[in-house]
Amino acid sequence: MARKTHDTPVLEAPTLDEAFGPVAPKPEHPEDVFGPLVHPDVAADNAKRNSVVGTKYKRRYAARAAAQGLGKAAQRSSWDWLAQTMAGEVLDEKDRLDVRKLLALFDANGVDHSKWTNRSKGWEGRLRMTGRLALQRVVAEAGTLQTADGETLEAPAEWVAKFAR
Repeated sequence: MARKTHDTPVLEAPTLDEAFGPVAPKPEHPEDVFGPLVHPDVAADNAKRNSVVGTKYKRRYAARAAAQGLGKAAQRSSWDWLAQTMAGEVLDEKDRLDVRKLLALFDANGVDHSKWTNRSKGWEGRLRMTGRLALQRVVAEAGTLQTADGETLEAPAEWVAKFAR
């Protein structure tokens, strides 16, 4: 076996900055990621990991609502017809969930919430989201939403078409 008669040039590997560009520094404040119009509480919640809802959807919800000048409740949801209607029915004047009103709304529409008894950390959010999905199905099938005070609200045809099975 013969020896190599010429040296193979040594190629220097590019640095990460040369290959991919400089790495952006991690923002110190969550609102830096979501923009100044997003409510600080929403931005902080959206930055948390281990959520059922993906970060990109949270960012879309928050950015869409902030661009329309909407507040904290709108920035935390898809803000479709049902979300807006539920917010009017179950949120207090400080945009906090009133669990009694939410359960009354479920009862008025025949949504069985008896199995959702877990009261560990974050239970209100899980109750709201799980209940909304169950309520969404009921309202899409019926085409109407019954409020806790007995009023019947007609669901928009476009919304019903999107969520009906």
